[in-house]
Parts: sequence; C-alpha cells; structure tokens
Amino acid sequence: MPTTASNFSKHSLDDLTSRPAADADAWVLGDSPRVRQIARHAEKAAEVQCTVLVTGETGSGKELWAKALHKLSPRADRAFVPVNCAALTATLAESQLFGHEKGAFTGAAGRSLGVFRAAEGGVVFLDEVGEMPLELQPKLLRVLQEGEVTPVGSSTPEKVNVQVIAATNRDLEVEVAEGRFREDLYYRLNMVELHVPALRERVEDIPRFVEFFAERYAAKYNRPRWNPTAERLQEFCEFAWPGNLRQLSHVIEQGYVLDCEPSLPCTRKASATGSRLPSMNLDELRAMALRQALNATGGHKGRAAKLLGVHANTMTRLLAQLDEEK
Repeated sequence: MPTTASNFSKHSLDDLTSRPAADADAWVLGDSPRVRQIARHAEKAAEVQCTVLVTGETGSGKELWAKALHKLSPRADRAFVPVNCAALTATLAESQLFGHEKGAFTGAAGRSLGVFRAAEGGVVFLDEVGEMPLELQPKLLRVLQEGEVTPVGSSTPEKVNVQVIAATNRDLEVEVAEGRFREDLYYRLNMVELHVPALRERVEDIPRFVEFFAERYAAKYNRPRWNPTAERLQEFCEFAWPGNLRQLSHVIEQGYVLDCEPSLPCTRKASATGSRLPSMNLDELRAMALRQALNATGGHKGRAAKLLGVHANTMTRLLAQLDEEK
C-alpha cells in the first residue's frame, strides 16, 4: 500500500529506510538532518504535484528522490517515465519527447506517442536536464507553461497531464549565464529545488548505507552478510566518496563478486605498495584513473569525464589512446 505524502517526512521516510534489502525495489534515502529537511520540502511537492528540480553531484541519489516523489504522490499508480537528456539524439529528440504522426519524416511508418503522452497522468523524470539541446528547450518550456505538446508532423497541440521532475549535476545558474540554458526554463523547472548533499557531507548516513548494501548484495549473491569492524567502518566514513552512493554501492558489491572484504579504492593498491604510488609511469597512472572513474560511474563515459574533471571529448580521446596502447 503506497504511503501517503502527508506523512512523508516522518513515518513514510522511516518505512523507506527500513525495507528489507532483499526486496529488489528497496532503497534508502538516509536519515541525517539535511535529508530530513529535503523530505519536508518533498512532502509538499508530492502533495501539490508541482515541477521539481533535483540537484546534486553524480551518484548522490537524485533519481531515488524522484521515485520517492512519484511513490508518495497521488500519481503513484500511474507511469514513472525516466528520460536521459544526455542520450537524446539531436535529429530524433523532438519525436522521442513529443511524438510524431505517420509520415512526419523519412522512416516514420507509424504514429508515436512520445514520452510525454505515454506518461499521461504520471511523472516524466528528465535526468541530466542540463544536457538538453538548446533548440529543444523552448518546446519543453511550452509543456510546462501550457500543458500541451505538438507532435512532429502535426499542427494541432494536444493537452498532457504529467508532473515533470528534472535532475542535474550542473549549476544551471552558471549554464544560464553562459548561454547554454534558457533562463525562463530554469525558473519554470525550479518551482521546488531539492539539493541532495554529497555523501561526504552526511557522514552520519554512511553506516546505514553500508548496512543496506551489505544486506542487498548478500541476498543477491547468496553469501554471508559482510559486517565491517569498527575500524573499517570508520575508514568508510572518512573516505571522500567522489562517486557518492553509486561508488559506495559498487565497492561493496565488488567485495561480494570477488568473495573478499570490501576495500576502499585508495587502499586496494596501497596495501601492496605502502605510501608509494602504484606506479611511477604516467601512462599507467592515467589508465588507472580512467578505469577507476568508469568503475565508479558504472561505465558511463560522460559522468566519468566529470569525475575526472575533463571534457567528454577529452575522455573519448583518452579511451581511444588507451585502446591503441593495448
């Protein structure tokens, strides 16, 4: 039975953090004071079903908050449709979002609803909205302002009833100032902003996340649950976690996959070399950094590039060089 939005910040949040990890749909939001504050704002947004902008670093759990808003709102029994804006192709993005009529373009053999009409009555989650092509942004603005879409190949707008939740790891105010994001769209999206803190900014939640992931992967791989010593748990709490929750989850799952105690990324190599670098060869260090960034982001090249502080094109070039060297 879905928990009502009216008690989101108290009872229902406790329910979400205490569900058994063996449940494939279980997830944890945390219980730190900063998270409780986010929950109070999310409670109101879920109740009135307004547009919400979820911000925070890569891997910090933005999509989990979007799913929480959906689950605890009156739209819980309708569709939740995620869209990765960074993956929208320039030539087909308008059709993917707003649909098209038969024969609207070469290859349009039939009619397509598109994301917004397919999600009628539910929630559209625009992940990485800061990556949305500039030419599409006015069309998204019209959806938010007028509640309607115009399919490609049609001159008649159609009404849609969806709640839009957007997420980004970019500073949209900077994107607006530099001309990469429309100011009017930013203010429309930012009706309510939920800023998810980085994992290093809520250390008190780390033991609960360690427990959660340990239970989940013990069940998944049918192994005894890992119970860290107090010293090891302290190491996990003191680590900066540049990849946030996604990286923590990966580190613990890797321990189960390799049938060994989970260890921090910075200590795997250091255990054999003391305080020295694992290599003095710059090419080898670069390859290690690329592999670690890809591991921390689940193989997502764009997010790995941001983790390393390089442009996506630079990341592509470095990976191509690595393949050539192999």
